[in-house]
Amino acid sequence: METFDRVFQPPFEEIFRADYNLKGKWGREVFRNDRPIVVELGCGKGEYTLGLARRFPDVNFIGVDIKGARIWNGARTANLEQIMNVAFLRTRIDFIESFFGKNEIREIWVTFPDPQEKRRRHKKRLTGTLFLNRYRNFLVDGGTIHLKTDNLMLYEDTLELLRFNDLPVIRNTADLYGSGWTGEAVAIQTYYESRFLSAGATIKYIQFRLPAEKPVSIIETAFQ
Repeated sequence: METFDRVFQPPFEEIFRADYNLKGKWGREVFRNDRPIVVELGCGKGEYTLGLARRFPDVNFIGVDIKGARIWNGARTANLEQIMNVAFLRTRIDFIESFFGKNEIREIWVTFPDPQEKRRRHKKRLTGTLFLNRYRNFLVDGGTIHLKTDNLMLYEDTLELLRFNDLPVIRNTADLYGSGWTGEAVAIQTYYESRFLSAGATIKYIQFRLPAEKPVSIIETAFQ
């Protein structure tokens, strides 16, 4: 991992309750341009991050995951193909605010996250209130968030939370590949997504905006 360009693995003590040295500087110091930056959370082997980077060469992409063995695959591909608009960050997503400054990120992709179905574990959901409010600190006002999942509960609970908070839903479907849509949500698949589809699962997708003017409120139920 250390031999690859644009792979960042900060130690815990550098980011726990502290800002990482690249916060607010990714465009200038890593990509050396002022193009928009898009983040994929839980990027795994980097298939989506790389797929987006190939489709949109004028946008910068950062894949985030805690598993180095997974990131290694994406970083190796980026290095071999000399894909210059990609970087990878190895860290826990809990610390995401330590890495990005105000208005630094244009979009966020959340691809097949842990649905956190157990009671009272909703705070760990990457589309739950805790994380949405964290994203507000570095996402541009009205920035876009994409969710892809095979989990119906996560899909429905996320939609309920968005509607409860009057967050603008651009589009959503409970059957992405039966929707007739085109674009990057359909054209790019992760390894696990391919496996889910082969097993007969339907893929759910939500694209929504996150305005900066007010915090996201929790729904007073067991799961939200």
